[in-house]
Amino acid sequence: MTTPIRLDKRLAAQLQCSRAQAQQYIEGGWVSVDGVVVETPQTLVADEQVSLAADASTGAAEPATLLFNKPAGTDAAQVFALLQEANRSADDASGIRLLRRHFLRLEAPMPLGDADNGLLVLTQDWRVRRHLLEAGPSLEQEFMVDVEGSASPWTLSRLTHGLRYEGRALPSCKVSWQSEQRLRFAIKDVRPGQLQHMCAEVGLQATQVRRLRIGRIGLSRMPEGQWRYLGAGQRF
Repeated sequence: MTTPIRLDKRLAAQLQCSRAQAQQYIEGGWVSVDGVVVETPQTLVADEQVSLAADASTGAAEPATLLFNKPAGTDAAQVFALLQEANRSADDASGIRLLRRHFLRLEAPMPLGDADNGLLVLTQDWRVRRHLLEAGPSLEQEFMVDVEGSASPWTLSRLTHGLRYEGRALPSCKVSWQSEQRLRFAIKDVRPGQLQHMCAEVGLQATQVRRLRIGRIGLSRMPEGQWRYLGAGQRF
């Protein structure tokens, strides 16, 4: 049996290229070992078949942004456990090649509470992160909120304007009934726990908060617990 060596060293010898170039191919997800993509240059190989994709490029892989349909009751650790290849939505039309590195160093600039569900944006792209942090307060978000309790004639008017949360006056928003136990909010600059507080202020108990949309990006029909990439041409 051949003595195991690092994958980048094996590939460099096989392609007669530099180790640095071999590492770029590997980290870009272009190299397979016995038919399985390997993205770590330090992986040891011996007699396995190492192959390079025909359309391989040494260009750096673009940072990814994931759109995730967060289940209710999941904390950050549970969310990251669900971010895996098996849970990628079949309707993902982004055309982005899945790389393991896309699941590293992800941040959630517009978080949801652990008890909430719906659209959660997770990004490793500093441009998306900065945009959501800076423009986030002006982006309209859409929520469906299930409630219990008795509404009054002034419930909607009070929810729409005049409430406070954590010491700040809340901006005006649009609120409508979708059913006897469900409210739709079109609202900006939402903080975790805010919608529950707003409902409590008008005598209702929010039993479920679901985010459907941030700006122009919505969940669409993506099932709960699944994710898809934000496409290159999509903007919040």
